[in-house]
Amino acid sequence: MWRPSLIACALVAPLAVHAAAAAQQTAPHIERVDPALDALIAPEATVERVATGFSFTEGPLWHGNRLWFSDVSGDVLRSVDDAGRVEELIANAGGLANPPAGKSIGPNGLAPDRDGTVLMTQMGARRIVRIGADRRITPLITDYRGKRLNSPNDLVFAADGALWFTDPPFGLYNGMDRDPAKQLPYNAVFRYVGGTLTPVITDLKLPNGIGFSPDGETLYVTDYGPPGTIYAYKVGRNGALSGRRVLIAFPADGAGGADGLKIDRRGNVWATGPGGIRVISPEGKVLGRIVLPEVAANLAFAGDGHTLYITASTSVYRLQTKVAGVLPRYAR
Repeated sequence: MWRPSLIACALVAPLAVHAAAAAQQTAPHIERVDPALDALIAPEATVERVATGFSFTEGPLWHGNRLWFSDVSGDVLRSVDDAGRVEELIANAGGLANPPAGKSIGPNGLAPDRDGTVLMTQMGARRIVRIGADRRITPLITDYRGKRLNSPNDLVFAADGALWFTDPPFGLYNGMDRDPAKQLPYNAVFRYVGGTLTPVITDLKLPNGIGFSPDGETLYVTDYGPPGTIYAYKVGRNGALSGRRVLIAFPADGAGGADGLKIDRRGNVWATGPGGIRVISPEGKVLGRIVLPEVAANLAFAGDGHTLYITASTSVYRLQTKVAGVLPRYAR
């Protein structure tokens, strides 16, 4: 997911300004920390900007031969094709009737469901909804035992079909945890299966990105920070978690915090964080970093898994990879 600014309770605008200033100084490039990166990203690979001019991009999902992505502060769900042609899919996608300008109230994470529909988190409306083939929106998860969710952020289906999602307070724009509208006592990672919603993790400050290892036996969750941390959990029967360990504690060496992540088929974690996207081995070794002129918020593998799309501030970027990424469970 995305954190709305560099410091708590700040707005999106300063982040966009920072990114614009950085763009004058940094060209997209790949920093190779370990020779093992060459097996994942070819030495001659380059990062290209596919489209730009948005407010703050997030939640990328390859669906129907194009990339769907959220414009969080712009309150719009859009798509872009291989050629860079952009289409507006849903306006007012965050679900608030009168959304305040510049706040983190738009759509965010996206995930395909088994029936071909797409699930979307709405930060403003504080719920998870289903988008049908006709783009009509139907609420799916709105509360936990009668208490409204904070602002669902990122989501992923596990191998057993259970839906997992993070629920930080970023969409509570009147102070996040201090917002009078907050009803839950924690910022949880939830598991939803068979109509039952369960808070599985409740001790993280700002749970954000989420993903599973290829074998489904490890759950990765980011705690935003900044600079932030990625935790790894062993996944047991019926989603029981144990053995939490730190995969990486990010250094404070650039703008942004621990945000979205994805995993490749070899088990490496591709994670946004301060100063760019790090490629991290399952043991926690940083193999390299993708550096952009903007703050990277999230990423998604597309097509056959060898194309990586990155949502970063005002733009969408693309990189071809040698390793294939793990696609969403119900990808089409």
